[in-house]
Amino acid sequence: MTPHAKAFWQIHACVVLWGFTAILGKLISLPALALVWWRMALVVAVLLAVPRVWRGLRALPRRLLGIYAGIGVLVSLHWLTFYGAIKLANASVAVTCIALGPVFLALVEPWIARRRFDARELLLGIAVVPGVALVVGGVPAGMRLGIAVGTLSALLVAVFGSLNKRFVERADPLTVTCIELGAGTVFLTLLAPFLPHSGALFPIPGPRDALLLGLLATGCTLLPFALSLVALRHLSAFAAQLAVNLEPVYAIGLAIVLLGEQRELTGWFYTGVAIILLAVFVPVWWARRNRGAAPVPEGIAGEH
Repeated sequence: MTPHAKAFWQIHACVVLWGFTAILGKLISLPALALVWWRMALVVAVLLAVPRVWRGLRALPRRLLGIYAGIGVLVSLHWLTFYGAIKLANASVAVTCIALGPVFLALVEPWIARRRFDARELLLGIAVVPGVALVVGGVPAGMRLGIAVGTLSALLVAVFGSLNKRFVERADPLTVTCIELGAGTVFLTLLAPFLPHSGALFPIPGPRDALLLGLLATGCTLLPFALSLVALRHLSAFAAQLAVNLEPVYAIGLAIVLLGEQRELTGWFYTGVAIILLAVFVPVWWARRNRGAAPVPEGIAGEH
């Protein structure tokens, strides 16, 4: 198996796991800020028990440490807005908004990763816009704020994904994960008093929430986050984001089965989701048709 093909399967495994994050976010009763803070803090606590992480921290130059910490702040804001969108709308709406990521990536990745701008990537990203427009029309008016917050989340994931692509090869993936999530935890701790809240900023979760947070932190955060950093060594952030566009398939299917969210949404919503998926699968089909058995990410990204 070629490195590109292996990276494709790695990122797809991440997408399957990420498909559960929105479901868990909806099931956990904590507000978005506390949910994200506990999620990040638990992962950091696990990583700090790994000797390999400490060796990586000692060997890391201060400049890279600062860069990864800055990326971690963006990660925390992305997760905060993502779970905010879930609480304001629902899981299906939040994961669908993330499909706007390729539009933002096509614009910001060439600048951040210092590579040539490719108009084809922008066209592929824009292809999801009609689907997103139908998604907006297919949700109740009370969920529109959730769509706006979800769109901001998509912009943030494009920026930190591009930055990770540029700097991912310069340190151990577990060390990078620890720094980024650790910095994100500290940032949210400092930011929390300035955000609207009622009661404790970071309430102690009950037994049910604690179990769900444990699943979210390990199986849906630590494993796919580190694995995605490994995969990005052989994929552009744009190619990875197009693969991540499959997340709504898993998340929406799970939301229907586990949460019954189909009762909150109209047929226009699912028509929009179908258009978004076509915007993902048509380039994949076209790439395979023209390149034989070439790995999917090569065809999607158009640069490997």
